[in-house]
Amino acid sequence: MLAQSCASVARAPVVNSPAKSAPEGLMAAGARHSVIRAQRAKALPGLNTCKSATFARGKNLSTEAAHPSHVPVLLPEVMEALEAGEGGTYIDATFGAGGYSHALLLASSSTRVLALDRDPEAIHEGQALIEQAAGRLTLVEARFGEIARVARQLGFDNVDGIVFDIGVSSMQIDRPERGFSFRHDGPLDMRMSGEGPSAADLIATSSIEELADLLRLFGEERHAGRIARAIVKSRAEAPITTTRELRRIVASGAPSARDGIDPATRTFQALRIAVNNELEELVGGLVGATSLLKPGGRLAVVTFHSLEDRIVKRFLQGNTGREQPISRHLPTERFSQRAFAPIFGPITPGETELAYNPRARSAKLRWGSRTPSPMPQGFAEDLLRPEPVRRRRRE
Repeated sequence: MLAQSCASVARAPVVNSPAKSAPEGLMAAGARHSVIRAQRAKALPGLNTCKSATFARGKNLSTEAAHPSHVPVLLPEVMEALEAGEGGTYIDATFGAGGYSHALLLASSSTRVLALDRDPEAIHEGQALIEQAAGRLTLVEARFGEIARVARQLGFDNVDGIVFDIGVSSMQIDRPERGFSFRHDGPLDMRMSGEGPSAADLIATSSIEELADLLRLFGEERHAGRIARAIVKSRAEAPITTTRELRRIVASGAPSARDGIDPATRTFQALRIAVNNELEELVGGLVGATSLLKPGGRLAVVTFHSLEDRIVKRFLQGNTGREQPISRHLPTERFSQRAFAPIFGPITPGETELAYNPRARSAKLRWGSRTPSPMPQGFAEDLLRPEPVRRRRRE
């Protein structure tokens, strides 16, 4: 969720909104990135210059109000996927620093946006942008798994488009006191909402088997057993309460990666996902978003690791489904209950974007267009069963 904010926000308790029809698909992949970046430079000058852009009813929206370390990932591609237009209603399910919300509001002076974020700090910092939005942006402190309930309570239903930017934000990574990054020493927290058990609590109370399973499933860590044993051995000597200490322990239990990735990367990912219940929230958010989109509305999801991307891919494909013949005697007559068709992705950042925002390197965008068909039942639960990494003979 690496986004840069330039938007105004109105505080509200919970959410819902209306939508817009989708047009005729995306242009060819080769031309897409260059064309879209040229359109962004022309249509959204404020995002490129970080000075100001014309915004809502003749008012100026300063991009300098945005958090300086945040850049919206795959912004032009997301905007093309959502096809934001005049009078549309959209939901930004992961507000962060407001980059997507800002771009949606710039797309049209009559666009309305509902934005959610579970992080109180994101809500607090978003308040500074309220007046600039002229009442067109509603910002709510909520998990995106609550998107359907919140949206409908606020009158956002039958919407034109919904965007998710899954994972941890730069704003959270860059603040050591939040405990998300092993590159800074800080308390071992990792709670996005500041509520519930922290990562330190999870480490202190889990058995070796529980820690190993957690690291395998949520971190896809091949050395899960060795790391779990190292953690339990160290906590018997002293509580593990800081990110630096956990990084040291993981390094003692796992060999250095050949690709140069820090050995602690997967362990920190696994703990963060577990602490914040991220995968269940993702599935709940996708299901809720599907129920809120009007026919032709767009669902765009940016992910940053393979677990999230597999869930989004399987969700869109499962909701697309293969057409089945009505009868074997009538093979040419088929019916379909496609919730999304067509679907696109993965779309990844180009070299230009990676040059100014290296954190976008693992980002993938997938999107689909909502059909009038109801969402198929019975497959969403299976998305919560990540494919475990095979155990090594010796860990």
